[in-house]
Amino acid sequence: MEKAGENNKLIRDLTTGSVVGTLLRFATPLFLSGLLQMVYNMVDMVVVGKFVGTAGLSAVSIGGEVLQLITFVAMGFSNAGQILISRYVGEGRRDKVGEMVGTLFTLLTALAVGITAVFLFSYQGIMRWLNTPDDIWEFTRQYSVTCVLGTVFIYGYNLVSAILRGMGDSKHPFMFIAGASVINIALDLLFVGPMGMGPLGAALATVIGQAVSFLFALRLLYRNREQIAFDFKPSHFRLYGETSKALIALGIPMVIQSAAVTFSMLFVNSYVNSYGTVAVAVTGIARKLEGMIGVVSQAISSAGGAMISQALGAKKIKRVPWIWLTALWVVAIPSGIFTLITLFHPEWLFGLFSDDPEVLLMALSYVPVALIQYLGATLRPASFALINGSGNARLNLTVALLDGIAARIGLALLLGVRLDMGITGFWYGNAFAGLVPFLIGTVYLVSGRWKKPRPSKNGG
Repeated sequence: MEKAGENNKLIRDLTTGSVVGTLLRFATPLFLSGLLQMVYNMVDMVVVGKFVGTAGLSAVSIGGEVLQLITFVAMGFSNAGQILISRYVGEGRRDKVGEMVGTLFTLLTALAVGITAVFLFSYQGIMRWLNTPDDIWEFTRQYSVTCVLGTVFIYGYNLVSAILRGMGDSKHPFMFIAGASVINIALDLLFVGPMGMGPLGAALATVIGQAVSFLFALRLLYRNREQIAFDFKPSHFRLYGETSKALIALGIPMVIQSAAVTFSMLFVNSYVNSYGTVAVAVTGIARKLEGMIGVVSQAISSAGGAMISQALGAKKIKRVPWIWLTALWVVAIPSGIFTLITLFHPEWLFGLFSDDPEVLLMALSYVPVALIQYLGATLRPASFALINGSGNARLNLTVALLDGIAARIGLALLLGVRLDMGITGFWYGNAFAGLVPFLIGTVYLVSGRWKKPRPSKNGG
């Protein structure tokens, strides 16, 4: 990749060719990366569930929720950075790409260190807030604290992947996560199996895999420093004036959006966790299964957002609605297949994680909820691609507040508490909230207000 001929592969034009072909070419590595990331996360639950049992499975489930609590900042700013880099590439402003790289590294590294420190002083309060059952408290503590110590690697991998994807390169992030997944699976089987380390071993395997993934990704970026207009000199790791303003203007609403959804889901799960270890296990398994559709959803959302951002930067307005429509039907195909599997073979799906009869019995009552979750995951990516790709910070904030706060928490309290539906009420409230972004995104598309390019206004 250092040679000139190969360097051209690092930056790709996403505004040429058919919409379907370009979306699939760019989204496929993203999908495979997401699938591996999903497997990467699921392995901990599968291995711990088989070797340790329901208690270990539930501990990893809650520990995963804690990990989500600290990663939403990385996801928000990384996604914002990706959109802005795509816009700069579309506009041919290479100097701004380099400034964004330096800004992302500086900001996210500082945040990773700060958030890790805060968590280490407050994790007990967080675990109590999540109503962690006493019988899995120690397992949950071991898993959560160990994973959080790897926060800098999680943030690092997200920012490097965002830089590459913003430049049209989705192949290399896939290669890095593939390597990390293999390491994670091998170490999981070793640490949790023969070595009997339980959830602690699963957490160590996760951190080591993340560290390897980040270091190889960083090496690639350094070797292509000329292409990204960033030389990695210490003095250039700083916040660049107008570029920082553009990142913060778009990133903060995206962070709030991620935070609102994350906190609202944790709020709902804090009620679910109070129903005991079996309920925790079922909910944790269900979220992993829903994540399988979420993998496709996230890949199309990210690819579509990058395509829309480049299209707007290159003034190819007519291409945008086609990207939106294509995103809808592309996700609908795998979603439909997964719906059929869930309907006709739910015991097999949940049985991949646990053999506990109580877990499998409760899992059957979750099937109708899962279908609503799949529908939301099918409809959301097109809307997020449009909202994020157009850089509409205010609308991002609106989606965050309506989806995360008003809908998710409101519906959960209404169904679970007010209407006394118990755990199914909290499940349904969370599922119905996932439809809100589609409704907002559809209105935004029809309004045509996305045609005004926003990010470059503050981008210098």
